[in-house]
Amino acid sequence: RALKRDTYTHTHNNNTNNKRSSVSMMTTSASSLLFPLHSSSSSFSSKSPRSNHRNHHQNQRRHAMMKSSSSFTTTIQTTGQRRTRHRRIGNKAILAQNDEQTTIIQTIQTNNNRRPTTNVLSKEELLCKPNESVSQLAAAQAAKKNVVSTPANSSSVIKNALINANALSAQAFYLPYVALAAVTIKKILDTPSRAYVDGANTVGSEYDAWTEEGILEYYWGEHIHLGWYEDEDLANGAGTLLGNDVTDFKEAKFAFVDKMCDWSIQDLFGKQPANILDVGCGIGGASRHLAKRYGNGTTVTGITLSPNQRDRATELAKEQNVPNAEFKVMNALEMTFPDDTFDAVWACESGEHMPDKKKYVEEMIRVLKPGGVLVVATWCQRDADETKNPFTEDEKKNLQFLYEEWAHPYFVSYEEYERLMRNTHVMEKVQGENWVKNTIASWRHSIWVGVWDPWPVVFAGPRIWYKTIREIVTLERMHRAFDRGLMTYGLIKGRKKEEIVRDKDDAFYSW
Repeated sequence: RALKRDTYTHTHNNNTNNKRSSVSMMTTSASSLLFPLHSSSSSFSSKSPRSNHRNHHQNQRRHAMMKSSSSFTTTIQTTGQRRTRHRRIGNKAILAQNDEQTTIIQTIQTNNNRRPTTNVLSKEELLCKPNESVSQLAAAQAAKKNVVSTPANSSSVIKNALINANALSAQAFYLPYVALAAVTIKKILDTPSRAYVDGANTVGSEYDAWTEEGILEYYWGEHIHLGWYEDEDLANGAGTLLGNDVTDFKEAKFAFVDKMCDWSIQDLFGKQPANILDVGCGIGGASRHLAKRYGNGTTVTGITLSPNQRDRATELAKEQNVPNAEFKVMNALEMTFPDDTFDAVWACESGEHMPDKKKYVEEMIRVLKPGGVLVVATWCQRDADETKNPFTEDEKKNLQFLYEEWAHPYFVSYEEYERLMRNTHVMEKVQGENWVKNTIASWRHSIWVGVWDPWPVVFAGPRIWYKTIREIVTLERMHRAFDRGLMTYGLIKGRKKEEIVRDKDDAFYSW
């Protein structure tokens, strides 16, 4: 009680006639607490003997209590807030207040040595109970925290369990619908949508639509056929998603035209051809490239079933200033050209659409001059024999999809094209090869160029989105068919004999 008691000093000023009211001044007891023996003289008032007598007895009582106690008091010096409150912990009297900047000074008073010793207490030491260490305080707080947090952890566990249960319930609810949607979409994409219809000009109509949309030309360029990829470029990832720029997708098609020309016309004809027929020319990419390659003195004529392709090919020839290339709408199975017209007949990826492969080959040979060269590049199925190497049911199913999705009547093997050429008895040096190794990268490359540049499709609208998805599925299925050996990329060439002995009974010479 002595440590908590505040000391008030009343000073009466009687020097003047006007009495002044007594003023109660509140002073901190730090001086009397720190130096209780010396503070008595400073607290006396020389002008009030009665007050001096009272203070003297108070100091004696305080001094006696200090001897009997542990002889130390604690004074907290603070900055900022003025209001303080008192509380007692054991035998420590603490002036506590809510200011972070607090200096805690412990003053130890002993009977023998009245000179104070000052130590700075930490926050943890201040919060300790009597005879309690900081480590014990920390252990008690940790135990209390664990006890308090256990219900919270339990509630959070329960809450998370409820959330997970709700998520599982939602998944269980929507899972059948998602599965049904997936099965439906797969069924739609696995069902061919553009089957060949004999006599309906299915191929011409499809190419008309592709030309009007412009999407095919934007991504594939002038050449609607596969490209050529060198072995070194393939080793560096050409045609893959990350190797998209190792070989330019459109430039690979120009490279293919040059490879095909070197392998056939340059090898078997050996000189500049006066005229070349491009059967199934598309929008004229190969026709214009051959016309540029051979220049003046060579005329290249391209034929197609699509009027839109004919118009676009002619437009591009004018834009590129290629006057020695011309384009016509004509059926390759019923060409109106006279016999023995062209030095070279070029057919790049048109045989797939022909409903009669035999007539297709014979008609091209008919318009070929003696000594002229025929070269065919086409998608082929593997050479199968019903007795020795038949197609499996899965292969038949895959082939049927590839037939009917892109208006193909059917495929044959490149070995079959060789047999068709030889059976005319007017062709020599007939040879066929499988170029799948250096062309297969085109299938997926055509997908990746759209991944890197999707905006023409994005802004084209839902109809083009759906059509593009179907094209991507078909391109991937084509890649897998070529990769597994179900399909091959056949190159077939031959030269027409200079002297032909015609047999009246041979149906080939029925014209």
